[in-house]
Amino acid sequence: MVATVLSGVLVLGTAACEGGSEAEAQTIRIGMITNTQGPFEPPGSELRDGFQLYLDMRGGQLGGHPVELIVADEGYEAAVSIESATKLLEQDRVSAITGIINGGNVAAILPLINQHKVPLVGALGRPALTDVTYVWHTNLISVEPGVAMAPFVKQEVKDGTVFAIGPDFQGGRDELRGFVDTFTRLGGRLANPDGKAVFTPSPVTEDFRPYLDQIAASGADAIYCFFDAKSSIDFVKQYAESPVSHLPLYAAGFVTEPASLGEQGDTAEGIYNGLNYSPDLDNAANREFVAAWSAAYPGRVPTSIVMASYDAAAVLDRAIAAAGTNPSPQAINTAIAGLGQLTSPRGPWQFAKSTHSPIQKWYLRQVRRDGRALTNVVVSELGTLGG
Repeated sequence: MVATVLSGVLVLGTAACEGGSEAEAQTIRIGMITNTQGPFEPPGSELRDGFQLYLDMRGGQLGGHPVELIVADEGYEAAVSIESATKLLEQDRVSAITGIINGGNVAAILPLINQHKVPLVGALGRPALTDVTYVWHTNLISVEPGVAMAPFVKQEVKDGTVFAIGPDFQGGRDELRGFVDTFTRLGGRLANPDGKAVFTPSPVTEDFRPYLDQIAASGADAIYCFFDAKSSIDFVKQYAESPVSHLPLYAAGFVTEPASLGEQGDTAEGIYNGLNYSPDLDNAANREFVAAWSAAYPGRVPTSIVMASYDAAAVLDRAIAAAGTNPSPQAINTAIAGLGQLTSPRGPWQFAKSTHSPIQKWYLRQVRRDGRALTNVVVSELGTLGG
């Protein structure tokens, strides 16, 4: 597969079709908005690779149509995402958009999505939205990791206090709000000043020592955090060398995903974290997915981001097939609404009618040693969220 860069847009390839009716099938263009450079490039590559894996497993087709996947840069500022979405919708005339790392950029491009009536099948997190007519997400709502973990943390710390910390961008604020609101509603107490989470500069904070000193001074009995891949590495390693290294560290599952875990090493061992997926889940869809991923990307462990982007392709596959011979974006959107329960590596799930996000199980994981390697092992279910 040859990648070609055209005017800042990466075209990952158009599958060739051979013979008869397949040769006559309409080519479907799918736009992917994701980070192609900078600190968010690692999750950006996971979004691309997860979607592409599904395409490769099905001969480059979705719903019986050859697919052209066009990748545009998300950037960090909303203006970059808006520019990319405008080009995909008005010049490339895509039938659907997927990807998007920063949930704030979902809200930024929403007017364009609604104007063009093209479905957005996002594959990471997003904030709550009042209008989700054309917005669907295959991963999670940004508050949910914290909501899922809060009851477990409250059970563990009992009457102790917890210091909550994360990055100052839309996703980080949502993640911490989910934890803080749920934890305090359950009777939990925060060690944070004024009972509010502490936020670190984003996209990059490299020196967390002042924040760790602040945690030490607060008298906290435990820590809860969410960070992106690069910051997760720095925070966990510096935590392990800090005056609060003896405190239990609880986290959203993104903190200990494989891209970070390899760098964190022994400092991450024992961390409890919550997420909607783990590669050790024992079901047929996950075994197929993990085997295909391992063959395509040796040495890389599939993450929840990879899984959700793979599932975004699966959603579009079924919807395009159901939308008729020459599916319009509106017909694809209508078909997504009628999909019902989906089979996935995470287990069965379906879109909630009110939020267009998954109704799904959440899992408590702990970083444990598996031979020489550290991995996230599923300990138990945290419950079902969504709806």
